[in-house]
Amino acid sequence: MRLFGCYTLLLLAISLPLSGQTINGKFQNPLNPDPDPYCDFFENNYYLTTTQRDAIRMWKSPTLGGLKTAQAITIWSDTNPTRSRGIWAPEFHFITNRWYVYYTATSADGNDANHRMHVLESEGRDPFGPYHYKARLINPTNDQYAIDGTVFQNPGTYLWYFVWAARPGHVLTIARLANPWTLLGNGTVIPASGFGCDEVREGPQVLFHGDRLFLVYSACDTGKPDYKLGMLIAETNSDLMNSQSWKQYPKPVFERSDQNGVFGPGHNGFFRSPDGTEDWMVYHAKTNSFYTYAGRETRAQRFYWNADGTPNFGEPSSLSTVLDEPSTRAGSLSPMSESRNQRTDAGTKSRLKRSEN
Repeated sequence: MRLFGCYTLLLLAISLPLSGQTINGKFQNPLNPDPDPYCDFFENNYYLTTTQRDAIRMWKSPTLGGLKTAQAITIWSDTNPTRSRGIWAPEFHFITNRWYVYYTATSADGNDANHRMHVLESEGRDPFGPYHYKARLINPTNDQYAIDGTVFQNPGTYLWYFVWAARPGHVLTIARLANPWTLLGNGTVIPASGFGCDEVREGPQVLFHGDRLFLVYSACDTGKPDYKLGMLIAETNSDLMNSQSWKQYPKPVFERSDQNGVFGPGHNGFFRSPDGTEDWMVYHAKTNSFYTYAGRETRAQRFYWNADGTPNFGEPSSLSTVLDEPSTRAGSLSPMSESRNQRTDAGTKSRLKRSEN
């Protein structure tokens, strides 16, 4: 009897990473074979996007582990030759009762320098769409290469912002939003440390906790094993368009773990557990230490908060680690979840307008 029980447990342990299904509330990474993930939980399901290059595809599952085997749904492809290739890093945000998808795309000839930021708008509340093309986001003073855009609402002022990576210099840039598809005025460059990597700052994401905002970004070339996350901090009552308002956190907040066999962790997103009691991150990483863009896979793990109110992302888990699914127990919202609600469904406090002008 004991031998049979051990054998059964062994089969379950072997089948878990292969099937991708949740077994007794557990899962193992990776969740998706592609990079640049964005994930959110909405109306009883997780939704995930990753870089697909030729289109925007989305996965849906009631469990995190189930995303592994969920069917990919193409929510957008484009024949317009100015934006039909090199479709990278889509994000989907629920604003004023519509979904807005922010993504990067380049011209049909694949010229990397032609990458620009674009916006789709949903017809209703379904993250799968349908969608229609809304606009290209244009910085009047620097209408050049633009990738990895994200939006957030400052809970201190209810103003909305767009943050992205721009050239020259591949630097973080911030601008106010007039509406979900239009920048209000010019962008401002936010200096950020690369911790020894000079070439890239990209993949910005914003967390809120108390009276502070945490702008988490990726540094280094994404093909390098030292691709990592850094962080800038600003007060919610500060002028976010003033680069001096953003203070550099002195060290990387998430980086390679040779012991766990994880290299190049970065380009992350944040989401909450279904009951709002846990804070989670999704990111890509690879299992080799070579300078290569191959092997960057989507992973997820929970993170916590330090006593000083800063996020604690820990270290990236190995692929052999069996993780608990996000909590589904009823409970009070965590700090990140409260701000996440403000971010995705601003309601009457939103200063964004869905007018057509």
